[in-house]
Amino acid sequence: MLKDNFGRTHDYLRISLTDVCNFRCQYCIPDENTSFMPSSRLMKVDEIDAIAREFVKLGVKKIRLTGGEPLVRKEVSEILLALSKYPIELTLTTNGQRTNEFIEVFKKAGIKSINVSLDTLDKDQFFSITKRNVFGKVWNNIQQLIDEGFHVKINTVVMRDFNDTEILDFIEWTKNQSVHVRFIEFMPFDKNQWNTQKVFSYQEILDVAATKYSFIRMKDGLNETAKKFKPFGHEGTFAVISTMSAPFCGNCNRMRLTADGKMKNCLFSKGEADILTALRNSEDIVPIIKQCVASKAEALGGQFEGDYKKIDATKIANRSMINIGG
Repeated sequence: MLKDNFGRTHDYLRISLTDVCNFRCQYCIPDENTSFMPSSRLMKVDEIDAIAREFVKLGVKKIRLTGGEPLVRKEVSEILLALSKYPIELTLTTNGQRTNEFIEVFKKAGIKSINVSLDTLDKDQFFSITKRNVFGKVWNNIQQLIDEGFHVKINTVVMRDFNDTEILDFIEWTKNQSVHVRFIEFMPFDKNQWNTQKVFSYQEILDVAATKYSFIRMKDGLNETAKKFKPFGHEGTFAVISTMSAPFCGNCNRMRLTADGKMKNCLFSKGEADILTALRNSEDIVPIIKQCVASKAEALGGQFEGDYKKIDATKIANRSMINIGG
């Protein structure tokens, strides 16, 4: 069992398969000509498997595959099936463009729940955000996932004067379909043009929701990051991930492994532990993992706290979101 110095048990590992993405969302990859890691730096399939095995031995019960876009990794099916042999909940986060190609692989790997990142329900706005004219395909793929019985969560980063006017549209979607929308507060990362004015807060989202819908707060699960709500008469739900205005660090159980095999004990941590190099040097990676967890800061990577409106994003040392893994 992995515990940090604040008594938090860590049993959830997020593994980035690649920093490559087939979209160019402006808050994630604002530059169309962004360069990505050479393949030699990426964890190979057997290395991902070997590292995951050690984490499972140390008590990890859930693994989420992320990117970039994990489904552009050519060995993704092999990776999914390799990890499916462990006694864990296996899932992934995707932009939804290629899920139709992997339905049978998902089922064979025992995946029950899939997160799809989608920041707008308007096809023109979608193109503006992603620089890709594929809204119809993404929408149809989401419908297919729902029809095939997957538990579908929609991750929507809400930004002021950008897509905050669509909050009610997303909640309306949950009326007749069992889809679970998660509104995410905009967070600061390297070169993502974050500023406090763009943050549309947890309370603001609830205030907008309350102008049209009646809803109740649902019971939080253990180590839950999303504050969940059930609108009366709706098949689905909505939730808010309030990292900036109401952090949830006190019960955090998450660890991250970047595509180049660096372990981060927090999304906002400055430091990283080089797991991949140690593995390639035939070193025991368990002490490195344990030390990384033990050194975890109490909150938000130790980089900021308190009122998010007072944060100076230029002083935050971190990778870009796509280099960390969603």
